[in-house]
Amino acid sequence: MNAPAFVRVPLARPKGERGVVLYAVLLLLLLVTALAIGGAVSAALELQMAGNARYHARALAAAEYALGEALAGAALDTGTTLRDPVRPGCSDDCRTPHTDDPWTYAAYYDSSASGTPVPGGGHSLGSGIAAHHFVIEAVGQSSRGARSEVTQSFYLLGPSED
Repeated sequence: MNAPAFVRVPLARPKGERGVVLYAVLLLLLLVTALAIGGAVSAALELQMAGNARYHARALAAAEYALGEALAGAALDTGTTLRDPVRPGCSDDCRTPHTDDPWTYAAYYDSSASGTPVPGGGHSLGSGIAAHHFVIEAVGQSSRGARSEVTQSFYLLGPSED
């Protein structure tokens, strides 16, 4: 008995559908590639923004460290002025202990608020007392160039200049 012979019959494709799948896959591949490149660029920018925020925070911390140093060690008197302020003793090489970021300050007496009188009543201060206005301008900088400027002002009670 003879086995039936199988004859290969080529599949007939409609003339308009030749290679459509190839074009569709290439289009999808192009779309996925564009999304991947966009995601990579976005991630890189977010990483850079986070780094910038970190360095700005370090500069602010250095400026606040300078304020603390000025409040702790500055010899303030009413003779200091904006033109001749008290500066830190470390000159141009003041650095924070842990990050080594540079800082500086200028502390001076604000003569425009000269001897603001202390309100009377209920206090045991007596007369002849005035509130003297001082200003500290501190600057901190991080290693990547971020800079932060902080101004702190305060009053000290002392004898009036009258």
